[in-house]
Amino acid sequence: MRLTVLGSCGAWPEAGQACSGYLVEHDGFRLLLDLGYAVVPRLLARLSAGQVDAVFISHGHPDHCADLNPLLRARVLGGDPLPPLPVYAPPGALDAVLALDRPGMLDDGYVLHEITIGSAMDIGPFRARTRLLPHSRPNAGIRLTAAGQVLAYTGDTGPSAGVADLARGADLLVAEASYADQVPEDLADSLSSAGQQGRQAAAAGVRRLLLTHLMPGTDPAAAQAAARHGYRGEVGVAAAGLVLDMG
Repeated sequence: MRLTVLGSCGAWPEAGQACSGYLVEHDGFRLLLDLGYAVVPRLLARLSAGQVDAVFISHGHPDHCADLNPLLRARVLGGDPLPPLPVYAPPGALDAVLALDRPGMLDDGYVLHEITIGSAMDIGPFRARTRLLPHSRPNAGIRLTAAGQVLAYTGDTGPSAGVADLARGADLLVAEASYADQVPEDLADSLSSAGQQGRQAAAAGVRRLLLTHLMPGTDPAAAQAAARHGYRGEVGVAAAGLVLDMG
């Protein structure tokens, strides 16, 4: 299993960057986890729109799903007929982004699978299990298993024992860490710090932790240091272009 970070900014993209977007590949299958602002140009620098096999969206905030629109436009308007793209998301999460174009314009470009959060499913070669994690909109963390390798991704989440449950024994946990150590009081139930995610990674016994969704201006080194207070394993910070082979 291979993970490529296409974008990792929280809330909005910094200059020259993109919001949440991750390409997960195994056995020739290409799955996108989230498609936030400015992800598609970075995706298209690596492969064509027609080479994407499926999309999973954790929740309906635009920094996680806005670029589904240009991806579908590229597939529908690009000239070559393509099969509908399977898109997995919580119920209602994509209503706004799918309504951006005139009615029916993109209908042939996708098949929407509205998941029951907490359910398991097969997405290509991946066995996927979802977990409801606390956020201001329904957010589905996802656990992907293929060939004995496990990747867990939180989407956005407030502090929750559900993160450790989702990531138990995973080879890699990709965890939202909007702030290094202190989350503003009004966001404390819906977002996490790097320090909190370090403790969750330790509780889950994950082999590697990758912090992502840092708010613009958050110091990556400070986030790494905060996570290491509670976790003794390898800690990285997601940056566009980072590629991790999990084998």
